[in-house]
Amino acid sequence: MTLDGKTAFVSGSGHNIGRAIVLEFAGRGANVAVNGLTDPESAEKVADEARSLGVGAAVAMGNVGDSAQVKEMAKVALGAFGGVDIVVNNAAIRPHKPFLEMDEEFWHNVISVDMHSAFYTGQAFVPGMVERGWGRIVNITGMNAMHGYNGRCPVSAAKHGLWGITKSMAKEFGANGITVNAISPGPIEGDYRDEAMGAHIREQEKLIPLGHLGKPMHIAGLCGFLVSEEGGFVSGQMIACNGATQT
Repeated sequence: MTLDGKTAFVSGSGHNIGRAIVLEFAGRGANVAVNGLTDPESAEKVADEARSLGVGAAVAMGNVGDSAQVKEMAKVALGAFGGVDIVVNNAAIRPHKPFLEMDEEFWHNVISVDMHSAFYTGQAFVPGMVERGWGRIVNITGMNAMHGYNGRCPVSAAKHGLWGITKSMAKEFGANGITVNAISPGPIEGDYRDEAMGAHIREQEKLIPLGHLGKPMHIAGLCGFLVSEEGGFVSGQMIACNGATQT
């Protein structure tokens, strides 16, 4: 399932699942554009890891919830590689706050990063996919796209919306050789800077029938299949990768 000659943009790829996806793609021969928001050193490290696998890598720092910044990131990726064939919308924020304590700024910031970002990256990269007659988009939704969590109302709203974007774009761009899918990870182990989120993930381990947390490689491997030629007849789907955790 080679990706030789392809280029991928992966948002939120300086750590955890995003990093694993970048290295999965690089191992299959794709050039990669690494994105982060606040930690350029980690993004550069991931890019170096990708280069060690024999592919090109560029770092495009910025907030994917800001359309102007996404346009600048697109200039970096397109300037480095000429085109982007694969987009993975992985970056997300999942802050916890009771509904009645939220203000409008809090609400809109979560929605922008977790949902609007897929519109911004689509506007930036889909035209090239249409022109070339081939493209792959993978949206990382999570279980928030299936049900709600106490204190994370805008996260659930955004991820449900991202699932809607996935289905709509899959139908609109299928004739252009573009597949659009979503992956819903269950609890995945990682280095969570938000300690509350890390604790939330660890608490769910006891609910997983397989008896352990997932690993970033599990999401990356599934992502690698969806963007390959072998995965080319899968589109408009949300695939759960959660150790049999029920929704």
